Amino acid sequence: MHTSYSSSRILLPVRPWFIALSLLAALLLNFLPTSAWLAAPDWLALVIVFWSVREPRRVGMGLAFLFGLAMDVADAGLLGQHALAYVLAAYGGSSLSRRILWFPLGQQALQVFPLLLLVQLVQFAVWTVAGAELPGMVYFLGPCFGAFLWPLLTLLLLLPQHQPVDHDDNRPL
Repeated sequence: MHTSYSSSRILLPVRPWFIALSLLAALLLNFLPTSAWLAAPDWLALVIVFWSVREPRRVGMGLAFLFGLAMDVADAGLLGQHALAYVLAAYGGSSLSRRILWFPLGQQALQVFPLLLLVQLVQFAVWTVAGAELPGMVYFLGPCFGAFLWPLLTLLLLLPQHQPVDHDDNRPL
């Protein structure tokens, strides 16, 4: 039996304010000038996928749609491109949550990569239909960096939920 870091510990329930804070922080990270670099990960997509995998009842397609609209307004692009991409990623994350959580963190990143790539592909398709210039292959490095950062993001976002380790020889848990 294999255990991953996230499944080997009993976690406290996540607080809703922490989910909201992490989503807002990811939204602000997307607003930074570094997000104009095509190889930068889509922080909001990464955090939406994380919470839709870990807490599918709290972060779902509705919240992903609202944050997607906020990104559309902030980018001053086509209204709905981020919303559609984030909704599909949240749906995929919640649908595959049991499968993804079964794997250790490194393999979870491989399972999350197609969801992050889906976000880029949907936005690429919308841009192409709208007649925009093709961004080149560098555009698809963002999901690679996002998948690479998945284990670190998982450890960071699960940190407030960790219980202190009190080992009691009389209790099995």
